[in-house]
Amino acid sequence: MDTIRFEKVSKVYQVGDHEQKALDGVDLAIEGGKFVVILGPSGAGKSTLLNLLGGLDSPTSGKISIEGQDISKLSNDELADYRAKTVGFVFQSYNLIPTLTVFENVSLVKEITDNPLPTKDMLKDVGLLDHLDKFPSELSGGEQQRVSIARALAKNPKILLCDEPTGALDSETGAMVLKTLLAMARNYNKTIIIVTHNQNIAKMADEIIRVKSGRIREIIRQEKPLSVEEVDW
Repeated sequence: MDTIRFEKVSKVYQVGDHEQKALDGVDLAIEGGKFVVILGPSGAGKSTLLNLLGGLDSPTSGKISIEGQDISKLSNDELADYRAKTVGFVFQSYNLIPTLTVFENVSLVKEITDNPLPTKDMLKDVGLLDHLDKFPSELSGGEQQRVSIARALAKNPKILLCDEPTGALDSETGAMVLKTLLAMARNYNKTIIIVTHNQNIAKMADEIIRVKSGRIREIIRQEKPLSVEEVDW
């Protein structure tokens, strides 16, 4: 069964006296455990797709099913529970709490989910176990992003949603972060969905979804995606 299914999903925003259609009748199916990249120009509808998947917004029309559950009809409280237990988020901005240590930032997820993964295991997997007592200001950008990945995966979500996760990093650091992200998702059998402008990241994907003007223009399935090392950054 597909982990994610969109059926004729549209999203319309009211901008002053005008309606702006961010998504226009999108049909989409994504299998569990896949690494998926969503590509498209600014304003294409990529972030809207991600927000709907993450339960941060609701569709104007259509149906969104996650493992058979129709999340498009959930109440605000039910959506909050869905966000807490089913999806993890990694953003371009790291969203770490500056007054908490690395260990404390990752451990926060224990307050919102029933089945978290051990904090120290997650920090070990991202190569930061020796930084657990440091504060975010003492870390590089790449290290902060790896903390945010550890935190997202510590929730033990089924789906990991990433919005331009390497956008604020140089190419070498970005490649390292992607390698960490991909390895952890594979090790823990997560579905990863990355929204990006970076065509190189798409070379690593099991599936590429190209979005334009609120519609799915193309879906490319790659039998042999490249490794991080094989991509010319």
